[in-house]
Amino acid sequence: MKPGIIKILLVVGAVTIFSQISVADPASAQKAIANIVAGINHFPSDAQKQQLQAIADDESAGSSMQVIASAVINIQHAANAEGKAAMAQIIVDGEAPDSAKALAKIVMAFNHVASAEAKEILAGL
Repeated sequence: MKPGIIKILLVVGAVTIFSQISVADPASAQKAIANIVAGINHFPSDAQKQQLQAIADDESAGSSMQVIASAVINIQHAANAEGKAAMAQIIVDGEAPDSAKALAKIVMAFNHVASAEAKEILAGL
């Protein structure tokens, strides 16, 4: 086999393995997102985006966490209009847990970095 083909097969294998990793539950997804948001400086890193995409793709993470993860992926100094609209929907959703609403409020208000108050809330999620 050619070296290029071997590299492609290794990458495909790694992607397959990592794509099968499940967040397992909404609480784990929420904690992962909260940790990422607390550490973002203007925008998520590539590694953080990969972790967020895994949550966004994982139905076991819960719909609120999937939507929040998608919004955080697209943060560029602040959430974009689509992300803010999605966060507003979570905030008014009567079935969304209070912790999801709190996380959505922080993502909606995110501006370059999480505020000190937001970081305290994120640490408790």
